[in-house]
Amino acid sequence: MSYQHRVLEQKLNEYLGFFSIIGLTGPRQSGKSTLLLKILPKYTYVNFDDIRFIEAFYDDPEKFMRIYHDKVIFDEVQRVPELFLYIKMAVDKDRTRCGKFVLTGSGQFVLMQHILESLAGRIGLLSLLPYQFTEIPPDLREGSVFRGGYPELVGKQYRLMEDWFSSYMDTYLNKDVRLLANIGDLRDFSRLIHLLAANTAQALNLSRYANDLGVDVKTVKKWISVLEASYIIFLLPPYHNNYGKRIVKSPKIYFYDTGLVSYLVGITERAHYEKGPMAGSLFENYIISEVTKRELHQKSNAELFYYRTNHGVEVDLIIDRKQNKEFIEIKSTETYTARMKSAVAGLVGEEDKAFLIYKGETLNLDPVVQIVNYKQYLQR
Repeated sequence: MSYQHRVLEQKLNEYLGFFSIIGLTGPRQSGKSTLLLKILPKYTYVNFDDIRFIEAFYDDPEKFMRIYHDKVIFDEVQRVPELFLYIKMAVDKDRTRCGKFVLTGSGQFVLMQHILESLAGRIGLLSLLPYQFTEIPPDLREGSVFRGGYPELVGKQYRLMEDWFSSYMDTYLNKDVRLLANIGDLRDFSRLIHLLAANTAQALNLSRYANDLGVDVKTVKKWISVLEASYIIFLLPPYHNNYGKRIVKSPKIYFYDTGLVSYLVGITERAHYEKGPMAGSLFENYIISEVTKRELHQKSNAELFYYRTNHGVEVDLIIDRKQNKEFIEIKSTETYTARMKSAVAGLVGEEDKAFLIYKGETLNLDPVVQIVNYKQYLQR
């Protein structure tokens, strides 16, 4: 498979002409290095997964920065935290020079900590997630609902998917997690990941997971933060605007990649997905993760929420664009019924938009709520 251009390229090119430093974060294997090497062929590439570069920096930092002082990609830069101060000094010598350094990392919290300490005001931050819908070849898009969008898997048409995710999780647990935090018992941490996968698209219940694992709530909170930091999961917060009802306050759990969810819960074939008990929650996770990718890759600065009251009124996704909102209800069914849109219809304002996204045909039946096939919605 040839190189697949990414939606993020447009925003990255804008940042290269504006910021002295660009920070690119995202999960391991999301295609960060591939993207940068393709669109920045004249940049020098330094990968700190290679111990020789780490040793070269610590042996003689001044010499290292003399060699790598301009138009450099520093990959997995969080492995050399002392480098950030040298980057700051190099940039401060000439703040008018744009695109001097591009920094990448797989752990957003670790990278952000060093950025806030050393590079605040000097860096433009972007995130690259696995392929979004429009980046996947058309013949593989339907399968991506449960197979996910990691570029290497898509490029190999999802062959040996279980083996790939097994290797991915082994690397994640034994390499990335140990770098991010002192987890202690990796078996319990791994069990938490499996529990979260089985409960994706559900409200986060810290006490339940703590009881199931035999650990305290504080430990579960810490582990959740590590999973967020390494782009395994994200939490969708509840919308707090007062619509006249008491709202549920717990965030909902989603995975950035539904292929990883399928691997963790044992879904290997389309029939397992479509006829299994997780069909609805996996499809909801897919749509919300796809919207998350779209908004992050376009750097829209929109905020995402869900809405649920104690009386059972629920909207799966609210995209808050400040001037207006998009209310989205998600259904895995192929058959439309009018009651499917009742919640969004009751909340949408004059300047807002409302969508019912499902697997059936796009229908022009309602002036308020757009009834849209999910492929057509994601294609836009």
